[in-house]
Amino acid sequence: MTVYEPPSNAIRSLTVRALVEDADLGLSVAVVAGGAGLDRPITHHRIQKSGLALVGHPHGIVPTRIQILGETEISFIESLSPAAQVEAVRHLFALQLSLVVVTRGVSPPSVLVDEATRSGTPLAVARERSSQAITAIHAVLDERLAPRARVHGVLVDVFEVGVLLLGKSGIGKSECALELVMRGHRLVADDVIECDFKPPGMVFGQPAVLLRHHIEVRGLGILNIKDLYGVTAVRERKRIDLVVHLDSSHGESGAYDRLGIEDRHREILGVPIREVSVPVRPGRNMSSIIEIAARDELLRQAGHNPAREFIERVDAETTRSTRAAELAAATRQPRPTESSAPPPVVPQGDRKK
Repeated sequence: MTVYEPPSNAIRSLTVRALVEDADLGLSVAVVAGGAGLDRPITHHRIQKSGLALVGHPHGIVPTRIQILGETEISFIESLSPAAQVEAVRHLFALQLSLVVVTRGVSPPSVLVDEATRSGTPLAVARERSSQAITAIHAVLDERLAPRARVHGVLVDVFEVGVLLLGKSGIGKSECALELVMRGHRLVADDVIECDFKPPGMVFGQPAVLLRHHIEVRGLGILNIKDLYGVTAVRERKRIDLVVHLDSSHGESGAYDRLGIEDRHREILGVPIREVSVPVRPGRNMSSIIEIAARDELLRQAGHNPAREFIERVDAETTRSTRAAELAAATRQPRPTESSAPPPVVPQGDRKK
């Protein structure tokens, strides 16, 4: 599986204070020392278990990742002599860590509390065991630290395929989305789409808070799709699977794929998403074309590419016909003609003297 990384300028951060006060964390967490460092940033969505750092091997420790001290690490610290405890803990907290969490509700050794207070490193205790704490922290960090970007367009859910409509202003993106809603599909966002990255390489889109469930149609103004068509006509969030670029240049750019075998992609937050360019012309039923594009994307996700399969069949048939013609030409015997016939054999006694 290919793992895509978001652009570095899209990385976000979260303070320790915001994390421990987050209502979605779902953990019984209490900060017991190092309150002066509650504004330290957390920039990584994965935690670390820093057992090796306690024995003087801090290689690979990322200070902006949350460090977990479970039962094994605490028992190791308590097995050391007082002087060795101070040395081991001091090496750990000298890394200017964002947050250290002790799990299982264990009262941390006094050396941990003293060093956390001295270095201003937040030290928290969670009642839950390490696996539960790690799962809960990962869930919150995946949401809060997800790289984000804003895209101008329309996002619709067509046959469970997230279709992002792009094109210049006034080309008819919102009108097309409205017609798709009337066909039974669902609107996700109109005009402003808030995109966020999810590992290993997915981009989800959702509407801006003020624009949720609304769509602007020229001549009618702002409409509330949820009020008009019900809750089944809207969706709060959807992964972007396909980008459809509506083009009004009428083929002047020559960028259209006539066969459907070229794979074009548009990068959003570092993730390449397949893109098709569709010409917009009077009389074309754009909603039907987008429905077909969504169905074609479902086939491609299942491993079928109709255009390439057709070209392969054509090539195979052409090759077969060519080989058959060559074989027939090679085995065909030339028919003798008068000019090429050998002269008649005259008996020696009949020859004129």
